[in-house]
Amino acid sequence: MKAVQFSRYGGPEVLEIVEIEAPHPGPGEVRIAVRAAGVNPSDWKRREGQYRAFEEVRFPSGVGVEASGIVDEVGPGVSSTYVGDAVFGYGNGTMAEHAVLTHWVHKPDDLPFEIAGALPVISETAWRSLDELFVKAGETLLVSGAAGGIGSAMIQLARIRGITVIGTASLQKHDYLRELGAIPTTYGPGLAERLRQLAPDGIDAAVDVAGSGIIPELIAITGDPANVLSVADFSAEEYGAKFSHGPPKEPERVLADVARLYSKGLFRLRIEQAFPLEKTAEAQIASAAGRVTGKLVISP
Repeated sequence: MKAVQFSRYGGPEVLEIVEIEAPHPGPGEVRIAVRAAGVNPSDWKRREGQYRAFEEVRFPSGVGVEASGIVDEVGPGVSSTYVGDAVFGYGNGTMAEHAVLTHWVHKPDDLPFEIAGALPVISETAWRSLDELFVKAGETLLVSGAAGGIGSAMIQLARIRGITVIGTASLQKHDYLRELGAIPTTYGPGLAERLRQLAPDGIDAAVDVAGSGIIPELIAITGDPANVLSVADFSAEEYGAKFSHGPPKEPERVLADVARLYSKGLFRLRIEQAFPLEKTAEAQIASAAGRVTGKLVISP
């Protein structure tokens, strides 16, 4: 089968399309014929070696941690999932024609494969971050870098919880944020003053999705490092703020809930572009540029 791999840390040029033997599921796992695999910043950060201090990468390494597809092999001990089932979830090396999933749920018929393959990381990260911030109904949350995948999920899940959301993004993305239920504003100089006008009673909590070096400013805006969380800036804890990271917590429950929300019309995700497997490097370059609205996917 075809798969994307890299054999050393580096830029997008280290990615290769290779022919390898298809993997087989172990106990409690399933294998899928991949229909879509989500592109995440963690993919290119891992490729660049940014995670080497706390995560072992064995070369050659596959790429991708989430996907949707059709089950074509079931591992020992798996019940209630069968060959032919449509599923989506977490795995390793998912940017390939076949991939093994370690955590998954069944895909509703009305949830497109492209969207399902891009849901796991952003929905679990957003859900977990809201829980870790203890932000609750009636409070106001600031999402810095709100138009990407995690920001899109966080806005909608927060609104479902009764939380008011203000999101920062470039001006051309403000209509998108409004559609998701957020109050948009621009980032950059004067943010604190703009927020005072939008939220006279103050900002209760803030999430940094973009990793743009804004942690000290968010602490000043919320008044307490404990009210600030980042999913992208490794230095957050140096300022007393929280840094949220995997592994995912209760992924099956979260994915099943988000799938139900999608089916009820309460959750949406924009897929900005789908790339073929051979264009994975281009997809990672686009992701690293930081201007994606919603998500990018790879469709083998």
